Amino acid sequence: MPSNVNRNTLSALMIAAIATLVPSTGLRAQPGAPAEVVKELAPQGKLRAGINLGNSVLAQKSASGELGGVSVDLARELGKRLGVAVELVAFDAAGRSFAAMASNAVDIAFFAIEPKRAAEVAFSPPYVVIEGAYMVAKDSPLKTPDDVDRPGIRIAVGLNSAYDLYLTRTVKNATIVRAKVGGGQASIDLFYEQKLEVAAGVRQPLAAHAKTNPNVRVMEQRFMEIQQAMGIPQGRPAAARYVRDFVEEMKKNGFVAAALQRSNQPDASVAPPATN
Repeated sequence: MPSNVNRNTLSALMIAAIATLVPSTGLRAQPGAPAEVVKELAPQGKLRAGINLGNSVLAQKSASGELGGVSVDLARELGKRLGVAVELVAFDAAGRSFAAMASNAVDIAFFAIEPKRAAEVAFSPPYVVIEGAYMVAKDSPLKTPDDVDRPGIRIAVGLNSAYDLYLTRTVKNATIVRAKVGGGQASIDLFYEQKLEVAAGVRQPLAAHAKTNPNVRVMEQRFMEIQQAMGIPQGRPAAARYVRDFVEEMKKNGFVAAALQRSNQPDASVAPPATN
């Protein structure tokens, strides 16, 4: 060793050399997940992630067929933490993703937190908060969500969507008309096909559609807050604790916000820190 290089200098040089070999991700290095967690989250040796393309805020599919969006980014980052490959399994509606988890076809999926699903799904804290909104004809007398729950008003919903489940619990007087499939586009199509008074859905796709048709408008006031979370099958306690901590970290360190920005979803909000 040269006499003019002390141990501290050598250590600094070694650290710098190592840093050039490790690409910067903006996130701090993470230790490997406990074996029990890996076994519960990826029992087949890979992480099968259900991706709901019916909610364009969370996931998108490019013209070349590539999947992207905040849920895709979270699934890949979780797989990286677990040290396993990630298999993305795409669905056109949340209901089908839920059915896939119930039949053990996926290990994790991305759902709105919903009491009806909680018997089978252990939810993480929410990572994104979006709004459920109503679309009506431009000249409709319905101005606010309170106007909608009246006899004679028919609401189009995507089958087994978060807003379908919510409205099924809360609507007292209006009639819910369900599309044969889930997804936001299904409720829009049904609204036109049956000449219904209202279409319910996630605000962003409804607003995007309304920009293309001057004969409809989206109510400014939301009818529900949709808390999007990561879900795993019930009965996997170690995995549930790990996923909870993972989601909280991804919100805190800016990962979720950056993923929303990359996927051009500026109107979606990162959920606040969990309180319990």
